[in-house]
Amino acid sequence: MSRTNVLNTATVNYLELIANGKTYRVPPYQRDYAWTEEEWEDLWNDILDLRQQPEGRHYMGALVVHGQSDREFTVIDGQQRLATIGVLSLSVIDKLHRMADQGIDADRNRERARELRNRFVGEKDPASLVEISRLNLSRADDAFYQDYLVQLRNPPNPRGLPESNGLLWKCFGYFSAQLDALEDLQEDGEALARLLSETAARCLLFILITVDDELDAYTVFETLNARGLELTTADLLKNYLFSRVRVPPDLESLQRRWHALLSTVTAERFSEFLRYHLLCEQAGIRKERLFKLIRDRVTTSQQVFDLLDALETRAELFAALGDSSHEYWMERPDAKPYVRELILFRARQVTPVLFAAWERFTPDDLVRMLKLISIVSFRYMVSGRNPNALEPVYHVAARAILEGKALRPGPVFARLRSVYVEDGAFEGSFAAMPLNPRGRKRLLKYILCRLEEDAGGIPRHPEAEPASIEHILPQNPPGDWRETFSALEMEAAVDRIGNTTLLEPAVNRRVGSAPYPEKRAAYERSAYALTRRVAEMAPEEWNFALVEARQQQLAERAVQVWRSDFV
Repeated sequence: MSRTNVLNTATVNYLELIANGKTYRVPPYQRDYAWTEEEWEDLWNDILDLRQQPEGRHYMGALVVHGQSDREFTVIDGQQRLATIGVLSLSVIDKLHRMADQGIDADRNRERARELRNRFVGEKDPASLVEISRLNLSRADDAFYQDYLVQLRNPPNPRGLPESNGLLWKCFGYFSAQLDALEDLQEDGEALARLLSETAARCLLFILITVDDELDAYTVFETLNARGLELTTADLLKNYLFSRVRVPPDLESLQRRWHALLSTVTAERFSEFLRYHLLCEQAGIRKERLFKLIRDRVTTSQQVFDLLDALETRAELFAALGDSSHEYWMERPDAKPYVRELILFRARQVTPVLFAAWERFTPDDLVRMLKLISIVSFRYMVSGRNPNALEPVYHVAARAILEGKALRPGPVFARLRSVYVEDGAFEGSFAAMPLNPRGRKRLLKYILCRLEEDAGGIPRHPEAEPASIEHILPQNPPGDWRETFSALEMEAAVDRIGNTTLLEPAVNRRVGSAPYPEKRAAYERSAYALTRRVAEMAPEEWNFALVEARQQQLAERAVQVWRSDFV
């Protein structure tokens, strides 16, 4: 039977949010307090604007909560905003106490502080006489919030506080300083109390989304994230996974391991990492459906730790595939050039194949696999084909490796054959390819160095090679070049690979935009074989036909340079 009324949505102000004894608890798996002065200042400026517009309203965004009862709620999203307004409230109450201590309308200001505290911070249960806080923060922050901020006590060593506790303390200091700077409030407790009870409480509005079931909360969470709010896939997944673990020691273990995992792969690339991990097993996984897939697969505490085990085994390799200087490659130096190439080609779709090869291949075969993938990727990139067609093929190859059907690079290549661009098509694409060095200068130098290695027989490391890229037809040609190039030919030729070559930097600076005869004389003396050949093929002038002819020659050489060992 389908459920109805799984969520309720309402627009409420801050006073309505916490009225009638309502309490909000941030679950232990939520992230710690993280707002900084940038966010505090935005909120404070909004409040100052509202002071001048009593009828104005400011939307604070969506607040997603799971209703435990009609008065108790678990905060799924919005803890940063609730904590910050809570600290602002305490700053106002503290200011009223300080005014009273200074003899400024002492009795009335103490009464104002007491009433504001009962309304916005916490109140005593009439039966037990125990004070009930309206807001309980995450595991890392709640003790500090309740024992020091709520009690308006100074911590004994503010500089030694954990980071999130320190931010809460700085937030309290920030709002206290802002209140002290408002001249019209220094002796007017009524106006100060109104700043909280009227301006902040009635003019700050929230879209309150209350769900009846925790899983529905994450569906809402995911939808909000798709619409550009601050949540990331890492946040979504973390919140869900932690909600599946109930035993405190397991929660502490999960917290430590999750932190280590994100330190390795980074939160910014986590969704990419997770998707490639899952693509080893299942084809067609879209980023937008990652959270739903995990939610459907992982429902128990044991399944949470099983997933974490699997992610941890691939995390370091994932990080290393994005960094050729990663310490992971110290024991595999032969792999470094191919890792650099894959980064240069932006060939991330192949990650599932490399996960699988790393787990099943010998170190030597892993290096051969990296070389093969680099060649396949370069040919595919040069040919300008749709990169979306790569993922299904790479999934099939990864599955074949993991299932033991392709345990050497040769059998893997058989499964990649459909995306290996054949010689004729590759040569034609290379011969026609423009490459704007303003956008891909590192790629252009890489191509020229690889071609030069083949022509001259001397290793040319693209990142270590001192040569600079010389444009035979200058990028900003003076008038004498117009004798051999029309305006249209200049535009078409200047960024062609056939119009570029490697040249010693000092020589490049000297010949710059010089006439071709002066350049030719410099090319004849160059240490680079392909550059000397420019002088040979164009002894008198450089023109558009020669640009095309040279690029065709380079294309023919490229077919040999970037060729699979398994063809």
